[in-house]
Amino acid sequence: QVQLVESGGGLVQAGGSLRLSCAAAGGGFLTYAVGWFRQAPGRAREFVVSISPSGSATTYAGSVKGRFTMSRDNVKNTVYLQMNSLKPEDTAVYYCAARRSASVSQRIDDFAYWGQGTQVTVSS
Repeated sequence: QVQLVESGGGLVQAGGSLRLSCAAAGGGFLTYAVGWFRQAPGRAREFVVSISPSGSATTYAGSVKGRFTMSRDNVKNTVYLQMNSLKPEDTAVYYCAARRSASVSQRIDDFAYWGQGTQVTVSS
């Protein structure tokens, strides 16, 4: 079973950048696809991006495509979310999640393992 810990959140002005990290522990990282999701106050949790175990495949939500980039370092057992051109509507708690599969997914229910989340706030 994998444990996930996010870091890197904070307060940034609109147009700025942040990089989130998600460190995995528990072994078998190469067997997990990983995703980022976010939840704004009063809204449902939504998909942001996911990456395959090898890092060769990714899928992005339309709202972040071209601005966000997900990557992974399978030596460090860590995934990253580089967020550029941030907008106030990107403000949310960002969660890292993992699924034991070779395939990427956009479905929340496909991910069994979740981190505690990290707050990202974008000021206008």
